[in-house]
Amino acid sequence: MKTVLYIVVAYGLGSIPFGLLTGWWAKGIDIREHGSKNIGATNVFRTVGKKWGILVFALDAFKGAGACLFPVLAGEQMLSVPMKLLLGVFAIVGHTFPVWLRFKGGKGVATSLGVFLAICWQPTLIAFGLWVLVFLVTHIISLSSLAAALAFPVIITCAYLGSSDLKWLLPISLFLAAFIFYTHRSNIQRLLRGNEKRLF
Repeated sequence: MKTVLYIVVAYGLGSIPFGLLTGWWAKGIDIREHGSKNIGATNVFRTVGKKWGILVFALDAFKGAGACLFPVLAGEQMLSVPMKLLLGVFAIVGHTFPVWLRFKGGKGVATSLGVFLAICWQPTLIAFGLWVLVFLVTHIISLSSLAAALAFPVIITCAYLGSSDLKWLLPISLFLAAFIFYTHRSNIQRLLRGNEKRLF
């Protein structure tokens, strides 16, 4: 029963639409009717303002980390890597498919960042560093996210080679990469056509 409760909480945390709430609070708009119509940080950045986009990115990451760490706050002494990954996956699914918004949410990048910072922060920071590098060169958020997602399983393998945790982390990192590519399928089409928007 505890596991079911933790899963429900993880999905619930993940499904909090910070982008939508920020649009309403900061500008009185429904972010789903503006820009790319996505509730994620990038659309908030473009539509509502830079500081609001950064805030939403941080909040979306925080809810991913919170979903993984919630059981500890609830009194659990030890939480296994598989359990953290399970809760993290449900947080990412909640963000991307929130029941409150008819299952139309964000693309999962910031929430995934928070999840893996809570589970394996060192390889996650390396992947985030790659994200920053690609963004500084291209100014294209989607390309940065795809590059980091693609590299993440390799980074995980190098960081956890010889560890028993690799058997859990590698499959989930591969799933994450495939999931990020799935949620960015329209961006990939624009990248291939050469008309994907730069952030600035």
